[in-house]
This record gives sequence, C-alpha cells and structure tokens, in this order.
Amino acid sequence: MSILFLKTPSTGSFVRPSGYAFPVGLTAGVPFSVDYLVVAGGGAGSGDRAGAGGAGGFSTGTGFSISQATPYAVTVGGGGPASAPNGQNSNGSSSIFSSITSIGGGAGGQSLATNGRSGGSGGGGSGESTVTGGAGTPGQGNNGGSGANYGGGGGGGAGAVGNAGNTNGGTGGAGTASPYSGSPVTYAGGGGGGANQGGTGAAGGTGGGGQGQTGTSPNATAGTPNTGGGGGGGGGNRGATSGTAGAGGSGIVIIRYTGAQAAGGGNYSSSGGYSIHTFLGDGTFSANLSYLIS
Repeated sequence: MSILFLKTPSTGSFVRPSGYAFPVGLTAGVPFSVDYLVVAGGGAGSGDRAGAGGAGGFSTGTGFSISQATPYAVTVGGGGPASAPNGQNSNGSSSIFSSITSIGGGAGGQSLATNGRSGGSGGGGSGESTVTGGAGTPGQGNNGGSGANYGGGGGGGAGAVGNAGNTNGGTGGAGTASPYSGSPVTYAGGGGGGANQGGTGAAGGTGGGGQGQTGTSPNATAGTPNTGGGGGGGGGNRGATSGTAGAGGSGIVIIRYTGAQAAGGGNYSSSGGYSIHTFLGDGTFSANLSYLIS
C-alpha cells in the first residue's frame, strides 16, 4: 500500500502521522506518464486564384514522462493571418509542449506563379501550370497540391496530401482524428484552393480546413479555430478583382493521463477514466508536488 505525503503550502514542511518512521524506499517526485496531442496553427491561403494554406503540424504520442512539481511550458500556435488580398500570406505559428514542437502550416502560393510554402503541412501552389505545393514536415503533415489553369492547389493535411488545382481549386488534404479530448475529433485539415472566374473554389479538408473562393464570390473562409486547419485560397477575375483568402486556424495542445486529477494547467475535464488538460492558448502544465512511499 502507498502512503501519500503532501507538502503544506503555509510551512513548506512535509506532514506524516505522529510516530511514523519513514521506511527504506522513499522516492521524491515520482514521474508519471502522459499522452499528448500538439497541433500547430494552420497556414493562411493567398489571394487571387491562389493556393490554400496547409494545416498545422500534427504530433501525438504516449508515455511522455512527467516529473512532479516541474512546470512544462505550453505554447499554442496562432493561425497565419490573411492580410494581403493580392499577395502571399503567412505561415502558421508552431505549437510546443516541453520538447515536442509541431511546425506551423505553410501559406498558399500567391497570384499566378508562386509555389506553396513549406510547413507542418505544405500550402497549395497558385493557379498556374508547373507551380508546386509546399512540402510538409515528415511525421507531422503532408505536401500541398500543385496549381494549374487558374485553379489553386489545396493545402496539405495531417492525413493526406492536398489535391491539385486545374481550372477548379484543389480540395484540401484530410486531417487526422484523435480521441484525446474525450471523443474522436479530427484536426489539421488543409484549406481548399481558390479559382478564377468560371472555375470553382474547393472545399477544405476534414479537420478545420477553410473553403476556397470562386471568382468574384464572397471571400474564402478561415481555418476553424483550435483545429490547426489551413485557410482557403482566394479567387480572382483575371486581374480585375482579387478575393481575400482565409486565415489559418489556431492550434491546440491536449495532455491526458489515467486516473483522477493530479496536475494543473489548461481547461480540465475527465472522460473514460482519463484526466484531460486542454490548452487553447499558452500556459503551463505542472503535476502536483507529492512524495510517495511505496
């Protein structure tokens, strides 16, 4: 049987039953392990028959060792902003949990002849022949699709490459599902490519990818917040009108472990015998300070 001794915050001392002698085998700060999901911010699409943004990098794992009373910094990456109606926009920002870093998604290629940018998943190429998508990061995402004939390529997703554009925009690559929130949720879908007037803007990939724009129709949509989805590519009207592209969706970090709550940080919940800490913004994860006699 284990006996737990807690540090009292007012005195800084350790409390034990009166007359109890510490046996051999006292271990301070016993580590325990957690599962993690780290999704970076998605890349923004670009404007004017342009490529879509790639999804943020998707990293997940089990058995990550945590030391008690040691703070672990958590950074949740923002999506790339879509600020230039007729230009190439920005990559997403990286998300970090301790030594685990997921790379922000790549931005889509801008008007006519620009390759998609590299990132966690690559952005789609702009709507011109021989224009390629950006490269994804191995183990975190996939490449963006190429662009051709005024159809921008779809952004890469965590689960699939972005589709090529050809007159119409290319659909975004699908994301990947994780059960760590308590139920399966799909994250890190690529954005859909934009198209010229007469073509059709494409749907984003499952997992928060934004819709691409068609010609002079309403502007492309952003990636869904806290999914790492890529933004949709903007449409165009042969240079007369340039549609605004969609921004990338912000990322997320989820940490879970078995049993009752034994740590602080993020938004706490429980499901299926797991304690779950969800970070929608920057913070710190820290296990409770305890001393275990076994």
